[in-house]
Amino acid sequence: MPFDHPRAGHGPGGPGAHDLRHHGDAEMADGLLDFAVNVIGDGPPAWLRDRLAATLDGLGRYPRADHDRQAREIVAVRHGRTPDEVLPLAGSAEGFALLPALRPRLAAVVHPGFTEPEAALRDADVDVVRVFTDAADGHTVHPAAVPDRADLVVVGNPTNPTGVLHPAATVRSLARPGRVLVVDEAFADAVPGEPESLAGDGELPGLLVLRSLTKTWALAGLRAGYALGDPALLARLARPRPPWPVSTPALEAIVACCEPDALSAADQRARELAGHRVSMTTALASIEGVAVSGGVAPYLLLHLPDGTGHDVRRLLRAAGIAVRRGDTFPGLGPDHIRVAVRPPEPARRLAEELERALRAVVVPA
Repeated sequence: MPFDHPRAGHGPGGPGAHDLRHHGDAEMADGLLDFAVNVIGDGPPAWLRDRLAATLDGLGRYPRADHDRQAREIVAVRHGRTPDEVLPLAGSAEGFALLPALRPRLAAVVHPGFTEPEAALRDADVDVVRVFTDAADGHTVHPAAVPDRADLVVVGNPTNPTGVLHPAATVRSLARPGRVLVVDEAFADAVPGEPESLAGDGELPGLLVLRSLTKTWALAGLRAGYALGDPALLARLARPRPPWPVSTPALEAIVACCEPDALSAADQRARELAGHRVSMTTALASIEGVAVSGGVAPYLLLHLPDGTGHDVRRLLRAAGIAVRRGDTFPGLGPDHIRVAVRPPEPARRLAEELERALRAVVVPA
């Protein structure tokens, strides 16, 4: 698992080669069938909408300290933590934006992976080294490939866009004395039972886990999530935050989505999603020339025949389907696309249009 030199601006891993601020929502437009964004559903369920709507009468007041405390307490119960080990966030993306506050000397980011952490670190002039996983061995993380001098390491579990779920023991082995280990668990609750999660691990020194409510509960427009870690580490992370960084509706979302009934509903959603992923994987893998990366996340990484990626995305878009381009992820190229897992009917349409697009662009040997 090779890595590139920090601040390198050339070669396959150089920062200039990828748009680190590109996200799936940029692929979307009105009228397109959405396979580009990994949010599950079009919006929150009715009961959650009602909980959020009930906060509107209080928007004339600043977010209350007791509401923040309630959010910390219920998250702590969920993960077997103490309230001072919980930091409510305006989405896990806020946690990534705050990473420079930890003042790392060298940050190692595992790729292919979510690019926002690296973008935030580079914008703050932090030296960053990219540690690449390899499709040949299933994008396995090899802790020995991370430079010993890296005092901050970022890894997704499950990873975005490969969907790989790394064993908890492997992720733990990335920790070192004097190192902050940041584990992006934005999609952990989309995996039945949340296996391999480190959210409840309060013993590993330097561990910082970032969680999101955006995906399972379709709250991308609200921005709600939280960080888990040692209180002193969370205090360092939060130092640059303005007053009242998390809105009243977002605090209520954290409370509501961590209650027992919501956790049960989330697990049921994850199990339904797992079934959709299996059937969708089978359909897409049956298309000649398409390689589907295995994984457990609510998205699939596809590798298309060489030289077809751009034209396939163009033809899919003309057919009314948006997919996520893969070449903005370090370690991937223009013939990779990521597609969100969807129910059988839209998944069937994607498979049909993808096969049709490939027939149109692949020249017979």
